[in-house]
Amino acid sequence: MSGRINLLAPEVRANPYAVYAELRRHAPVCQVDPGGYWVITRHDDVVAAFKNPQLFSNVGMRMATKPAWLGHNPFSDSMIGQDPPQHTRLRNLVNRAFGPAALARLEGRVRHYAEAIVARIPEGREVDFVDAFTLPLPASVIGEVIGLEPSLHSRCKRWADDLTSISANPQDEKRREEIRAAVREAEAEMAKVLALRRREPREDLVTELLQARVEGESLGDAELMSFMFLLLVAGLETTIHLLGHCVRVLMERPDVLARLRADRSLLPRFIEEVLRYEPPVQAMGRLTTAEAELSGVRIPAGAKVMLLIGSANHDDARFADGDRFDMDREGVNNLPFGHGIHFCLGAPLARLEARIGLEVLLSRFERFTPAGPLEWNHSFTVRGPRVLPVIAHGST
Repeated sequence: MSGRINLLAPEVRANPYAVYAELRRHAPVCQVDPGGYWVITRHDDVVAAFKNPQLFSNVGMRMATKPAWLGHNPFSDSMIGQDPPQHTRLRNLVNRAFGPAALARLEGRVRHYAEAIVARIPEGREVDFVDAFTLPLPASVIGEVIGLEPSLHSRCKRWADDLTSISANPQDEKRREEIRAAVREAEAEMAKVLALRRREPREDLVTELLQARVEGESLGDAELMSFMFLLLVAGLETTIHLLGHCVRVLMERPDVLARLRADRSLLPRFIEEVLRYEPPVQAMGRLTTAEAELSGVRIPAGAKVMLLIGSANHDDARFADGDRFDMDREGVNNLPFGHGIHFCLGAPLARLEARIGLEVLLSRFERFTPAGPLEWNHSFTVRGPRVLPVIAHGST
């Protein structure tokens, strides 16, 4: 391969996996555009980097989401951009408020939202499934988790889109000001939630975060805000794109759809293969603290690195015939949610929303057909449909 690959070029965005395969074969560690990031493409190298936060620092994630033009960004200051021991302290505090009890409390609400949303999808005519299904379900759930009033749930997607587009480093000043305004607006609304829960505690995650203690220590105000921003981005973007990819796979593979309609117990297995085959999180940023070497390539100290999860999940060295969708694969693959100490706390919630959402969707509709070209979002770190035209056909 000659010249730098632009991973945000439209033709690459539409199907990055052929490019990833070329990189794994001929340039497994190299620099790409935009931004000159070093990318790591092979599965074993990506796992090695995840397992070595001393060398591949999460400060890289903070740098990718907090350029000089942006200024203040609570998401960048969350534990996603921290290394131990600060990361360990924050994770221990948050773990207690995000455990199985919180998930069990949410399951009924997820089903309530899913049933109401699916009931509104029209049969037999074109609809943008992002607007009709993949967005409103996780937006309603994460809006409730964060404690926002229902009237604000629709704003969550715009805030998350703006925050995830930072890594693409837009050059247009108008776009940059839109992103800065989104940060200010989201922070103002979340500050209202924190103030209200301090006055009127409830049985919810925000109250548990406020009350969390480890060895007598609690989260500070800035840390609370940062975690709520992390919940917004990680809890919303991942699930929106997971659901979008699930619908795409069901449209493209009638045999898979038939199996799932006949046996709903296969849904968890289906969701795991979608997470491998079309991971919503395509890359995670890191910063090298010293010179590093992977696959015989030396990466200089202080380099901005992207761990290409999307490529690692298609690596034939780890997954036989990795470009083929096969929900009967054996083994565990946790890379879609990161690895090691930074494994995503919200992974169980994303899986829960996908399972329940698909259960409800398949109970009403028999098949799905494409109704036009889809449009992809524009972000280095997450990938999924921004517009997904679909016709949903009811059971006959």
